[in-house]
Amino acid sequence: MTWPMPIVLASRSPRRLHMLQSSGWPVRVDPPDVDDGRLQRGSVEPEVWVEALALMKARALARLMQSRGDAPEPCTILGADTVCLHDGDVMGQPADVAQARMMLERHQNTSHLVLTGTCLIAWPEMRRQMFVDRATVTWGSVDADALQAYLDGEAWRGKAGGYNLQERIDAGWPIDCAGDPATVMGLPMRRLRAMFEDAPSDTVSS
Repeated sequence: MTWPMPIVLASRSPRRLHMLQSSGWPVRVDPPDVDDGRLQRGSVEPEVWVEALALMKARALARLMQSRGDAPEPCTILGADTVCLHDGDVMGQPADVAQARMMLERHQNTSHLVLTGTCLIAWPEMRRQMFVDRATVTWGSVDADALQAYLDGEAWRGKAGGYNLQERIDAGWPIDCAGDPATVMGLPMRRLRAMFEDAPSDTVSS
């Protein structure tokens, strides 16, 4: 199955944009006006929830492109959403510093699952594919002063579970990942590379 280039990212996440750009794929950002923070999961299973959020974002952008009358040049709309799953509790982005502290303290000396749901829509034909990728993250104990400095610096904002995996590993925090580290940071790049590697060379620009 061939997915057309460029990729149109239905997200404002600078991390997701950086990961896509680092793979050398042509990408542009066109986030729809979607506030998933107002939605409640209820009894929906976490895997279904995170996949549904990815679909909602990608479909919202497709509808926006249709309403604008965008030209039919082929591209792939990409929507994604990431959550942490800790003992059955879903953790999205912390709303404030108190919630960020709670999440980070809960991570310590335990393992948790990270789920990233992804939805691809081929424009303009509207062919669609969705999937969920999983990774397990294990934390040791983080020094109290280092944790406080991190909270004070507000780097937890906009991050599922309150942290960015590579940033915290680079900072010396005792964290290990089983699975694709990029999945923890917001995009399942191993799976996306396998999906995009068959893209015709004349659809890819540098």
